[in-house]
Amino acid sequence: MAPITEFSKRTQPDTIVLFDVDGTLTPARGSVSQEMLDTLAELRKKVVIGFVGGSDLSKQVEQLGANVTQDFDYCFAENGLTAYRLGEQMASQSFIEWIGDEEYNKLVNFILRYIADMDLPKKRGTFIEFRNGMINVSPIGRNCSREERNEFEKYDLERGLRRKFVEDLKAAFSHLDLTYSIGGQISFDVFPTGWDKTYCLRHLEKEGFKTIHFFGDKTFKGGNDYEIYNHPDVTGHAVTRPEDTIAILKELFP
Repeated sequence: MAPITEFSKRTQPDTIVLFDVDGTLTPARGSVSQEMLDTLAELRKKVVIGFVGGSDLSKQVEQLGANVTQDFDYCFAENGLTAYRLGEQMASQSFIEWIGDEEYNKLVNFILRYIADMDLPKKRGTFIEFRNGMINVSPIGRNCSREERNEFEKYDLERGLRRKFVEDLKAAFSHLDLTYSIGGQISFDVFPTGWDKTYCLRHLEKEGFKTIHFFGDKTFKGGNDYEIYNHPDVTGHAVTRPEDTIAILKELFP
């Protein structure tokens, strides 16, 4: 299938480059730099670009700017369960419709009891964030400060708290076809299996792209970039910070 006509003026209209947000386009929960915006604007003259993040669109607007749906050809919030193509919203999916209120309440009650019993130096607020396509679970709470976020990340890395939490959830809810994905510094996502970042590829199947690149920083097994990074139709690029992303882009698309 030929590439879609809206992109025919790009020098490589059959190539799309997708990016994770945190740690790839921006510092963790930080704002995008002008250097990155300039790099992406130049890249967009050559190829089609999009981002795929686990957070909802409002958080991506905070990080990437108010014009995010115009600055990217594809915006895949919540792994593509909420999606925009050239500023127009595409079909979406709902986690609560998939799981049902009865099982959802059991899951939430288990998580809240588990966090209540966790011995942490600090606990703040918003331990469970309900999103359209998933829930995000944070033992410290998403209302923590940047300093507290960094402190928890170090504490978690030393003790494997999130990894144990995920293993205990898998055991307790083995009857549900759920995937648990650790991402960022303080949380992990829970969603139906198959609704990881590869979900966004469903939106691209009919678009005729011959090459799909993906940049992400959580490409290890259990990280929220792992599945799309290793997808057979995707060329994956592992980074640890936005500066790595810019350097690789300059090599790939000079």
